Amino acid sequence: MPDISAVKAALTGQRIETPSWGYGNSGTRFKVFAQTGVPRTPYEKLDDASRVHAFTGVAPKVSLHIPWDKVDDYGALAKYAQERGLGLGAINSNTFQDDDYKLGSVCHPDSKVRRKAVDHLLECVDIMDATGSTDLKLWFADGTNYPGQDDIVARQDRLAEALAAVYERLGDEQRMLLEYKFFEPAFYTTDVPDWGTAYAHCLKLGPKAQVVVDTGHHAPGTNIEFIVATLLREGKLGAFDFNSRFYADDDLMVGSADPFQLFRILYEVSRNGGFETRTNLAFMLDQCHNIEAKIPAVIRSVMNVQEATAKALLVDREALRAAQQAGDVLEANAVLMDAYNTDVRPLLAQVREDADLDPDPVAAYRASGWQEQIAAERVGGTQAGWGA
Repeated sequence: MPDISAVKAALTGQRIETPSWGYGNSGTRFKVFAQTGVPRTPYEKLDDASRVHAFTGVAPKVSLHIPWDKVDDYGALAKYAQERGLGLGAINSNTFQDDDYKLGSVCHPDSKVRRKAVDHLLECVDIMDATGSTDLKLWFADGTNYPGQDDIVARQDRLAEALAAVYERLGDEQRMLLEYKFFEPAFYTTDVPDWGTAYAHCLKLGPKAQVVVDTGHHAPGTNIEFIVATLLREGKLGAFDFNSRFYADDDLMVGSADPFQLFRILYEVSRNGGFETRTNLAFMLDQCHNIEAKIPAVIRSVMNVQEATAKALLVDREALRAAQQAGDVLEANAVLMDAYNTDVRPLLAQVREDADLDPDPVAAYRASGWQEQIAAERVGGTQAGWGA
């Protein structure tokens, strides 16, 4: 049986990175729904993120998105975060919102547009230097809509050239995290459509390039835990973007559509050393909370990851190995299911109490008065957000 004290220690040491954009207004392709109290500046986003960390104890880093979080002094922003018990995590680039990128960014047929995109990526590395961030996260909306629109191989060559230029700029302690998405907004070809394409580019670049697995970026039925296990085996899994989806990339709270899948993924993380410090695996949320209240939704997402992690750590490895070696299919499955069916909420409540935290982070947040305070204070100005 698993050592409960070791499980508690692992849960106490867990770290989950929250996204700055998760605190702003967002929506569908058709409408963005505004809410009261939404941050107007990156500084106010950090104020909200500090509340998430205060009530969960495991969310000390915040991912930034450039230019959504652009400021004049990134050193001052990093200091502001530090004063609130936070650090700045991955710097996310944006090469998909300018009109110039209609036919792509780093894969665009026009060299001037490619240069603009690469210059932005290099700017993001400069921001990493200023904030102390070690991770540059790249997602490209590049692709084509029609057969014959562009040369598929030429676009891969352009992508490789751009990635190589940015890789060369990285510092010794910095790395590049390459994300993939199988479709949208390109509907015929996508230039980084799957983990194999991302892995191939990262393998060629070198050890400072790793793959990001966004749990919402797969076709229905894809065995994501196989991808996770394989990338961990190869030392090329750098980060997760946790969210959930029913059809495409819906950015729902992680674990809301298929909590069993999240458990299976995190079991493979546990089984293959993903929770060990040497693996340097970043557990990040990538969610846009459309109709739900922002801060409670982020807290709930953090708790969902914690619960799935706890269940994954409770798998009886010895019993599972014995069943696998004996070829006992039903028993092997039963061992996994026993862990998944365990109610870990009392365990996590105890972990939080041991850390002098409220056992129910959502209830504690609601009782704190923060939501009422920001609704009263954040009046006027332009709320952070994006879209329609």
